Amino acid sequence: MAAGMRGMTPERMAQACGGVYTGPAEAAKKEITGAVLDSRKVEAGYLFIATRGERVDGHSFIDSTYEKGALCVLGEEPPKDMERPYIQVEDSFAALKAIAAYYRSCLDVKVVGITGSVGKTSTKEFIASVLAQKYRVLKTEGNFNNEVGLPLTVLRLREEHQIAVLEMGISDFGEMHRLSQIAQPDICVITNIGQCHLEKLGDRAGILRAKSEIFDFMKADGTVIVQGDDDMLATVKEVKGKAPVRFGKGETNQVRADGIVNRGLFGSEALIHTGCGDFQAQIPLPGEHMILNALAATAVGLELKLSLEQIQSGIEKAQAVGGRSNIKRLKKLTVIDDCYNANPVSMKAALELLCTAEGHKTAILGDMFELGENEVSLHEEIGAYAVEKGIDRICLVGSLGRHMYEKAVKTAASPEVQQTGEGQQNSRKESVIEYYATREELLEELKKHPLQQTTALVKASHGMGFDAVVKLLEEL
Repeated sequence: MAAGMRGMTPERMAQACGGVYTGPAEAAKKEITGAVLDSRKVEAGYLFIATRGERVDGHSFIDSTYEKGALCVLGEEPPKDMERPYIQVEDSFAALKAIAAYYRSCLDVKVVGITGSVGKTSTKEFIASVLAQKYRVLKTEGNFNNEVGLPLTVLRLREEHQIAVLEMGISDFGEMHRLSQIAQPDICVITNIGQCHLEKLGDRAGILRAKSEIFDFMKADGTVIVQGDDDMLATVKEVKGKAPVRFGKGETNQVRADGIVNRGLFGSEALIHTGCGDFQAQIPLPGEHMILNALAATAVGLELKLSLEQIQSGIEKAQAVGGRSNIKRLKKLTVIDDCYNANPVSMKAALELLCTAEGHKTAILGDMFELGENEVSLHEEIGAYAVEKGIDRICLVGSLGRHMYEKAVKTAASPEVQQTGEGQQNSRKESVIEYYATREELLEELKKHPLQQTTALVKASHGMGFDAVVKLLEEL
């Protein structure tokens, strides 16, 4: 039988979230075995949390969850049957967060909280892979990094887990404060401060302030680990009386890398320096930013007393997550599946990665969302960048993608011959530039004229649904 949630009974959960329990007294003292919002995932002994969504009201599934063996249900409506275990609350989502925060406080587990504008998920994967060499680790799955996903991840913790590696994503002020209250991190990792969510956070200084809310509920003896080469993070001098640990390529970082050998789509090699010694690492995932991820994982590993051998092994075992720079070698082409999300920094990094591929290169790029008042110029910047990098074929998609397209065309029409010294001339490669108003238009074109003998980067914000593009490329 699967381990339950230690000490988490309907009675205690009701107390934790300010709810009112009704039902049999003996059921109130039974231990819950799991907690979910999706009625389809209910198993015997679970707590089903009924929430109201835009299209579905979980309260309509309450009866079926009891039939599946739910020990208790939590919801906003009065109980229909006073004989069945039920917790009534004013706000189910608020109750979820309160219960998760209480549960976290009851567990003897170290929590690593990870945030930043770019690279949270891949950094999480490296850190989890490293820590798994010594500890039993629970990590955030998929995109469960917000005010619903994070508490659900916390509620998946069991007594056997020693470390939780939690990704923490936000789009507005106050969100990270609430996430920190739930996670109560022992170690806070910030990857960088880029240009995500400018619409609500204003500028990079606002992004730093919002991300720094992760420190609000960090343990008193906690450790902050930041990328030392980031100009905004360089301003973080002290948190709760303690200087951050810095990682990066610069000489002043406590954990740094040099001797870097780029293996293109096959990753890279680097010599990693620490205060405890140095080691050579084979970094299996492509892209220069993966070196920074490996350095972050090294810093966390050292903080949690792993040996250099264990850290090296964990780095070399790290794996890509679908939709994030995942290399797929198909029969007729290679696909760089990076369609989970996009912003100007990650777009440029992905294009640089594409440039490391041999032979013909194709970039399929779509809209970047939540960039605020500068969204037009930021899209134009990417269009120009793709041309300047000499990508053979550039397919730009979406209403914002039109700005990328127009700038790309303008850049391609600019003088192509530049003086390089000693009278020599250097011609920039001419790119084929295409525009599609919608994803569907692009898909139709790809069905008529399938890509062959190329390396194709597929990247856009998640809302563009570019996973359908990757799926089609795999099928053709």
